[in-house]
Amino acid sequence: METITTTEALAAFCAEAKTMPYVTLDTEFLRERTYYSKLCLIQAALPPAGIGKGGSGGGRAVLIDPIVGNMSLEPLYDLFRHQATVKVFHAARQDLEIFYHDAGVLPDPLFDTQIAAMVCGFGEQAGYETLVKKIARQPLDKSSRFTDWSRRPLTEDQAAYAIADVIHLRAIYEYLSAQLQKTGRGPWVEEEVGVLLDPETYITRPDEAWERVRTRSGSPRFLAVVRELARFREIYAQKNDVPRSRVYKDDALIELASTRPLNENDLGKSRLLLREARKGEIATGILAAVKAGTEAKELPKATLEEPGRPGNAALADLLRVLLKAKSDAADVAPKLIASSADLDAIASGARDLPALSGWRAEVFGKDALRLAAGEIALSAEGGAVRIVPVTG
Repeated sequence: METITTTEALAAFCAEAKTMPYVTLDTEFLRERTYYSKLCLIQAALPPAGIGKGGSGGGRAVLIDPIVGNMSLEPLYDLFRHQATVKVFHAARQDLEIFYHDAGVLPDPLFDTQIAAMVCGFGEQAGYETLVKKIARQPLDKSSRFTDWSRRPLTEDQAAYAIADVIHLRAIYEYLSAQLQKTGRGPWVEEEVGVLLDPETYITRPDEAWERVRTRSGSPRFLAVVRELARFREIYAQKNDVPRSRVYKDDALIELASTRPLNENDLGKSRLLLREARKGEIATGILAAVKAGTEAKELPKATLEEPGRPGNAALADLLRVLLKAKSDAADVAPKLIASSADLDAIASGARDLPALSGWRAEVFGKDALRLAAGEIALSAEGGAVRIVPVTG
């Protein structure tokens, strides 16, 4: 099994990859003890021999080891920028986040087989193992999935597991790509991939961190303290490269926002705060955040779900029935079209939603708006749901 550990060897492989229509890629990383993922291994495979320019080459599958030696990944990033070669990943978001934070680069053009599989009728749980079994018709050994990828040397089982992730991905990509061409749904996947290629997807702003904290109180002052505590936690976690939960967990954050400690003695009374957060830099940051939130003049607005107008719950239920009928008819995973929150928002009058634009509007959105406006009704006919125009 070929392992690349030098910049020169990586450059040679990437030069060969540039002669190919596509290259399949995957990564192994650790994130349990850090804020940013630690890249441990990159796997890459070229199409079967004979597909590249001139009808030669191809077929290589390699492990790229960024831990051993002092290898630069710039040849790989140069391949990412090469427009003639499609970079194929499965469930690419976490992989791309690593590359974006490391070098500010995203692989373009990009093909995500998880998104494509949901568009091609493989359901919402289009996991890699499922696609390998259904498309590549191969077994997949997942026994090494949760091993420590930072340890060296890699075992034979680890290497075999890692390389399998990109070898079988070739057959999956070629099958799904052909299906998209046949159905004309390539633009649907491109629209979704556009989100993955937007740098905003991978930027976490401390000022917005509070919006991810689930609270039961909509009190503006309480939310102001939550905002400041979440901001400090995000800044500290990023600066020190530690998980948010190692600073303090959400339940401790909410407790702090409720009790509003004034000094370290008050912090010592917390039931949920980690011991190391009750003194030193974290304690100082907590007390400053509580003070800032308590004295803030600009208060945030609650992001809690609004109860909505009478009848919205019933309309949301009807929209769920419509979504199921439409997704079944189009053979597309429902959650790719609209989430449950999207349906509730439509029922409450929201209109600026992805579910109501682009390809989703054609599949579901236009009829969803017609249903909300009372222009159509739903009728059960045997085991199917039928759309019935409502006449005045």
